[in-house]
Parts: sequence; structure tokens; C-alpha cells
Amino acid sequence: MNFFKAGLSILFSLFVLQVKAQSDTLNIKSYAEQVMIRLNLDTNLEKYILSQGKNDKIELSINNKTRTSVSVDYRVISATISFSPQFIPGNNEDDLKGKSSYTDLSFRFFPKRFIQNIYYKKVKGFYVENMKDFIPDWKETDAYLQFPDLKVLSFGGTTSYVLNKNFSAKSIYTHSEWQKKSSGSWIPYLDYDVSFFTNTINEVKNKEVQYKIGGNMGYFYNCIIKDKVNIAPYLSVGLGGQFSSSTEENKKKENEQFVTLRMEGGLHVGYNSEHLLFGARMSFKTYTYQKNQEAVENNNLYGLIYLGYRFAPPRVVKNTYDKVQKKIPVL
Repeated sequence: MNFFKAGLSILFSLFVLQVKAQSDTLNIKSYAEQVMIRLNLDTNLEKYILSQGKNDKIELSINNKTRTSVSVDYRVISATISFSPQFIPGNNEDDLKGKSSYTDLSFRFFPKRFIQNIYYKKVKGFYVENMKDFIPDWKETDAYLQFPDLKVLSFGGTTSYVLNKNFSAKSIYTHSEWQKKSSGSWIPYLDYDVSFFTNTINEVKNKEVQYKIGGNMGYFYNCIIKDKVNIAPYLSVGLGGQFSSSTEENKKKENEQFVTLRMEGGLHVGYNSEHLLFGARMSFKTYTYQKNQEAVENNNLYGLIYLGYRFAPPRVVKNTYDKVQKKIPVL
């Protein structure tokens, strides 16, 4: 079946950690006791840019797929089924750009005013996007130069603290709350990860391990329009360090240290009612550092369109969850 060829992933993508369900406050309404079903359409653009001056650069991108997913949320549990339909434009260009795979798994916790995010990401299969810079008469119907064995495996996280107690991060990230009044907050956070880059060219294996850590400061604002519409932009900048070691055919090659610059931002626009919700989100992440005379930049662009519906949980679901919660209090 095409459904399975496109990829079927059943995963637990988001956990909201809280000792007990939050109740409504003066500024925030909670939907923790309702079931939410959401249809999502999302896309990830991952790119690495290596440049020496303005006219000497290579752009490595993945053959991106637009994914469709259905998620079901109840209290702290979220389950998602996703796949990449071939009929969507851009999802059937493997002959020109090669095959790419993109897998990500994230867990987000909200202990009081902290936000703890932990993630895993695996990207494999890149192609050279700026072919015209190397072959002037190259056409878009020609095949791209491909690196099918280039793989990036990352484990990391962020630890954030919301300075304004009247700002609801859940109303943007998980839709399990709704912020009643417009409010913003400065949010300082620490980011950290380890990434493994592997590639094989002419049967020669190369590997690089990167450790990154950085401090960031961001400002998030949630503007509420006529009680049911919100516009939430954010922007953050950060400074950090990167430590890397690379090997070729299991022989130690070199160890290096770099200063990294990071910027992240985005915009969320949504509609929310007691039962119906829908909206769109766009975000970008970029970090860069200087390696010898070369600038290295990693960019990620994420887009999401969603449509959701909330309803009271069936009695059998609520009773089953309550029984499990007695044995596993963290739920």
C-alpha cells in the first residue's frame, strides 16, 4: 500500500508533565480534561550552507516531504500517525533529488513555569541545491548531485523559564490551554545537543561528532483578538560554543572548538473555541560558526497547518485513564 510506502509512524510525540490537571485561572482557561483530535499538514526544510566568500558556497538540502498526520491528545498523552502522500507536489521528486528521510521525536514538559524539551532527530540523504553555481547550463529537469549516505543524528534539548506567570506557553505549543488576555514574556533558555555526522564517499567513511551548548534570550507575545483569535510572534538570539572531533576510516583526524551564533523565531496564528480550533504556524532556526576561512550555517524552516476538535472523553476512556493514573501517578 502507498500509505505504508510513504511511511507510517506511530509515536508518542509530546508529553505534558504536571502533577495534576490545571484548573482555570483569571488569565488562562484549561482544556486538560478534554480529548482533542487534530489533523496536521506540516513540512520541514533542512539545509547546510558551507561558504567561502559570496561566490563560493555549497548548499546541501534534503528532499523534503510534506507530511499529513492525525493526532489524538488526552491529558498528558499524545499519539500521532503520519505519512507523506505522493499526490502532494514535491513529494515525488526522488528521481531528481534522491531519497531523503526525516525523523523527529520530541517530549515537552511544563513543570510550573519551566519548559523542558527533549528531542531526537535523524536526517539522511542530501542533494546539492545550487547546481547552477557549478554547472551554468544545468536545468531544473536535470538530476542534482546527491549524497545519499550523508546522515545527521542529533540528541538534545532546551531548558526554558517563563518570566511572566500570566503567559501561557501551552496555548501555543499544545493547545491544551487558552490565554484569555494578551500578554508577553521574556523567556531565557539553555540549548544543548550532540550530533553525529556520517558519510561514505568512494568507500571512505567519514565521521564527525559535534557537542553544542548555548545561552539564549527570547521574547514571546500572545495577542488575543476578540477572545477567539490569537497572533503569537517570537524571536530569540543566543551565543554558545561547539566542540567537534572528526575521523576518517576510524583514524583520529582533528579536534576543533568554535563560537556559535543562534537565532530562532516564528509566528503562530490561530482560532480557538470551546470545541473547534484551527490555525497555522511557521518557525525558523539557524546557527552559524566560522571554520578556518569557511562559514558553516545550518537552517531549518518548519511550517504547520492544523484543524482540531475537542470533546468530553468517553466514560470508558476516562475511567481507564483514572485507573492507570493511580498506578502511575505522573500521568
